[in-house]
Amino acid sequence: MAARLKQRLVVASNRLPVEIGREGESWHVRPVAGGLVTALNPIMQRNRGLWIGWPGCAADVPVADLLAASAQDYAYDLRPVLLTAEEEEGYYRGFANETIWPLFHDLLGHCHFDLENWKTYISVNRRFAEVIDETSGPDDLVWVHDYQLMLVAQHLRSLGTRQPLSFFLHIPFPTLDLFRRLPWKNEIIRALLTFDQLGFQTLRDRRNFVHCVRGLVPAVEVTAGRRETMLRVDGRVITVGHFPISIDFDEFDQGARRVEVAEAAWFLRERFHSRKLILGIDRLDYTKGIPERFLAFERALVKYPDLLGNVALIQLVIPSRTHVPDYRNLKALLDELAGRINGRFSRHGWVPIHYMYRSLERTQLLAHYRACEIALITPLRDGMNLVAKEYCACSIDGNGVLILSEFAGTADQLGRGALCVNPYDREGTADTIYAAYTMDTDERTSRMRALRAEIRRNDVHRWLRWVLARPSEGEAEPERESESSSGTMSLPLTTAETPKA
Repeated sequence: MAARLKQRLVVASNRLPVEIGREGESWHVRPVAGGLVTALNPIMQRNRGLWIGWPGCAADVPVADLLAASAQDYAYDLRPVLLTAEEEEGYYRGFANETIWPLFHDLLGHCHFDLENWKTYISVNRRFAEVIDETSGPDDLVWVHDYQLMLVAQHLRSLGTRQPLSFFLHIPFPTLDLFRRLPWKNEIIRALLTFDQLGFQTLRDRRNFVHCVRGLVPAVEVTAGRRETMLRVDGRVITVGHFPISIDFDEFDQGARRVEVAEAAWFLRERFHSRKLILGIDRLDYTKGIPERFLAFERALVKYPDLLGNVALIQLVIPSRTHVPDYRNLKALLDELAGRINGRFSRHGWVPIHYMYRSLERTQLLAHYRACEIALITPLRDGMNLVAKEYCACSIDGNGVLILSEFAGTADQLGRGALCVNPYDREGTADTIYAAYTMDTDERTSRMRALRAEIRRNDVHRWLRWVLARPSEGEAEPERESESSSGTMSLPLTTAETPKA
């Protein structure tokens, strides 16, 4: 059941839920896929919400006219924030993705600290705040998303906005020791504390943020609760909670049961001669641990000879940020590793790694989820990782095994049913690949049943109900010693939220 709101929801994110492109002489406006869009579309349509974001195209494109012309295709309003090429470079490619992204993912070696990028980040955040201020009313619920827009609330307050402001971070939040490396740490912490409600993916991220506040804002008063933490700063109370984002379980489960998906899954297995298939699906990014995965798979082939000729790793890499040198270098490394490993182990009729650098259309994506007996999801660090949840939702035969990095946010929820690994531990990951390969049917079924039940119970609609609840008033509930690391295990259920059978 989708969440309901009495107020209009105003969402601000880096990108709009549509893309504007050109084919020949004609422009088009098309919806984009993504976890956030999928999560918010129903509630945005129900209360005629407003979505504010960058349209992803040059400032000289007639964006307003294009959106107005296609308004009848959408059940809620879209408002663009236009950026110049220089602003896109400094704010998005520069500060957001070359400073905050690697820092928050605990990969300090990839960080670039540039003062001009920081200044551009400030100015673009103010631009977003101005658009929100111009288009929202005092009774609207304003919800800002992710690391690109951490300064928006501070700018909104300077413009006179007084209604409650909420923020959700989709990536991890770093430890205090790591966060101290950021030259503008105090400015960002103070800006985040201007929001009234802050949401994080995991309890670890929530605690890291509170620890950073304690270390950088000495006057803060902290009351830790089971579900949320109250911070009292400068006469204000800020609510900090952890709310793991999820997927629409029923959509993936029902999609995987479609006839065309079943047929595509059958053809895929026939193509690989019914070998056991291992699946990796990742955006091209150094946080995803793909080189480490290739090397662990190579070690498994060396250590366990009965894998030779009997398994295949299908690795799908979705192109991303190819203009950034670090990403181009990563692509070259993956090409080299896949070629070397295949050259070493291939035999007539069998190649160990099937490496594809492209996206899959939805039927093929669901077919891959359904056909592969093992999912190898091993990021070095991840805010949540919805691919793991999508794989389980599509494993309708109950025969899949999920190998999951302990550093993915979703490990807090799925750790009991998955086989958790340290992606830096090549030997241990190789052993786990073999354990998944040899696992008996009863254990596979039992583990997958538990995983699917967890995702079905805590789906994207429940996530929305958690996050969109107004900040609590009064004292936080005292924290218990047995607090679960998963937000899903500690939240009381209302009658409307009773888990599905």
